[in-house]
Amino acid sequence: MKRRWLFAILALVLLFVLMPFLFWQATWFGRPLTDPEIAEYLRADARPRDTQHALAQIEQQIESPNPAIRDSARAWYPAIIQIGAHGEDELRLTAAWVMGQDNTSQEFHQALLALLRDPDPMVRRNAALALVRFADASGHDEIVSMLSPATLTSPAAGTIDTRVKTGDNINPGAMVARISPASGDQKIEVHSQMPATAGPWQVNDGAQVTAAQPLLVLDPSSDVVWESLRALYLIGQPADLPVIDAYAHTAAASGFPASVAQQAAATAQAIRQRAPH
Repeated sequence: MKRRWLFAILALVLLFVLMPFLFWQATWFGRPLTDPEIAEYLRADARPRDTQHALAQIEQQIESPNPAIRDSARAWYPAIIQIGAHGEDELRLTAAWVMGQDNTSQEFHQALLALLRDPDPMVRRNAALALVRFADASGHDEIVSMLSPATLTSPAAGTIDTRVKTGDNINPGAMVARISPASGDQKIEVHSQMPATAGPWQVNDGAQVTAAQPLLVLDPSSDVVWESLRALYLIGQPADLPVIDAYAHTAAASGFPASVAQQAAATAQAIRQRAPH
């Protein structure tokens, strides 16, 4: 009886140790994949997380110092372009990022230009930033827009139930409100598609709203601003200077890290040096 209890306790301890390890191994993107696994994970019916795992590993292959490994990654390029064109939002976003890692691929270049018209703002942003690596400023307007607030509008008419407060940090996909239609149908969730800081609400909690009515101002997050400024260092134009100079002088007062103000100052200087005298 004592031995049976000992075995039971040992088995329980093993489960406590083994299960977290198995979960970590199954979800860690750093786990090496074989070529058959990558092919399986890039299929249209694969789990999105598995597809992201495959895309992350291909990105590592593209950046490998070994030319043979870099060349082998090209076998997956058609699948990456297909995911960028037809995958779920998060997968199109990741595909755009991966395509930006090989600025010698004309196929990637053309695919990224098409993604500038994507309905998801985060996909458009990633495509615009990736194109800078191709020395292509086609995404300039998208990159500049990253420096300005956006306004979230109501998807339907009804009564609003706000879920965030001004000043809250918002992650992509986070729910910021619910709309209760007058018909009593199921509540409609309102999500932010981009990382942001909640600005002022344009309506009061519990108010009646109409479809397409402005609800909430979304101020750009510090990471978004920094990425935009880095890109504009290379492709910025004199017309961009007012908003860039504003970040150079007010970033600290807005609660942004010092790196944002420093990047804004460096970007403004680079644009002025490029401008014809």
